[in-house]
Amino acid sequence: MSIEIKVPPLPESVADATVVNWRKKTGESVLRDENLVDLETDKVVLEVPAPTSGTLREIRQADGATVTAGSVLAILEEGAGSNAAVHAGQSPAPKVPSQSPAPAQPSTAKETPRVAASHPGKTPPLAPAARRLIDEHGLDPDMIEGHGREGRISKGDVLAHLEHGEGAGPAARPEISRSPSAGTSRIRRVPMTRIRARIAERLRESNLNAVMLTSFNEVDLTRVIEMRASLRERFEKTHGIKLGFMSFFVKAAVLALKRFPVVNASIEGSDIVYHDFWDMGIAVSSKRGLVVPIVREADQLSFAEIETRIAHFAEKARSGGLELSDLEGGTFTITNGGVFGSLVSTPIINPPQSAILGMHKIQDRPMALAGQVVIRPMMYLALTYDHRLVDGQEAVQFLVVVKESLEDPDRLLLDL
Repeated sequence: MSIEIKVPPLPESVADATVVNWRKKTGESVLRDENLVDLETDKVVLEVPAPTSGTLREIRQADGATVTAGSVLAILEEGAGSNAAVHAGQSPAPKVPSQSPAPAQPSTAKETPRVAASHPGKTPPLAPAARRLIDEHGLDPDMIEGHGREGRISKGDVLAHLEHGEGAGPAARPEISRSPSAGTSRIRRVPMTRIRARIAERLRESNLNAVMLTSFNEVDLTRVIEMRASLRERFEKTHGIKLGFMSFFVKAAVLALKRFPVVNASIEGSDIVYHDFWDMGIAVSSKRGLVVPIVREADQLSFAEIETRIAHFAEKARSGGLELSDLEGGTFTITNGGVFGSLVSTPIINPPQSAILGMHKIQDRPMALAGQVVIRPMMYLALTYDHRLVDGQEAVQFLVVVKESLEDPDRLLLDL
């Protein structure tokens, strides 16, 4: 019996998705619940599992296609099926709805990837959309990491390769723009990924709708570093997770938010919405961009539980496994530019929240202490807040509470 594989229901805020990577080829056998294809939305990558075991008879939406909820992606023939149509490294070309055929390419050395897949040890197989991008930019397929079955390179893999700064290969020149005033410049034009476009939209929305102001302070992390050094081994042995810095900052931020609830609030129309819960967004970097999963009810969690959830989200972000439910909500955000070497910055609010705390690089600096100059591990803190709602006095006092809690971390254990 033939079964239509359809795009699953998308969340209300997501209109469509992009096919980024088929995990199976036409004619291949699949097992029930095995992932068939990855769909990229504005926020996360969704997996479409096989509803039953069988053979993938037809692919109707190729890599790069834009699809909506309910669109037919492929046809699956239920049952064991025959895999005879697929030989080592070869598969029939996927069937795509009638589209304008791609312009014929001249027979050159760049056509090699079209047949190299049948020769083990050579260029991995290419999805049609990926091949067009590779030809357009003059890339070397051997330099691109493929994440599909048997190293298959998808359009998403090529876009990721370009986004990370890889330019055109020696076989092609970048587009050249000539201007009488600017002279000659070399440029590359690469389409945004859906997640990058969504990030751009959210940042623009934040900049347009909030009156952002940033206040700074600095914190001496001597006591936190000493506590981590003395308890790290015992903590990891007891809880099975490393004791990082983020749990200290989450605890300190929750304490400060309880003192100044307006920083944990948001604006809806002409109303102020106060939240009597503390769901902390933790900015995490992934290969597709910055994402902010939510550590919910952070005030009720222990240090070990906070570290475990953050590590879990970081792993899901790296593997592309974050779900929409992981990213929805949140009353306050913490971002750590220090892991990339940032000494100071002005973070941007994650709407509809009203504030975001920025952590930065820990750096030894000479400080005046009790009339003497001493070396201390210092970090600059930055609080960007919506000045329509949060006054400067509240923002400064919020940072002072965070600073005092981290410089005397025993307060965090006693909620002082």
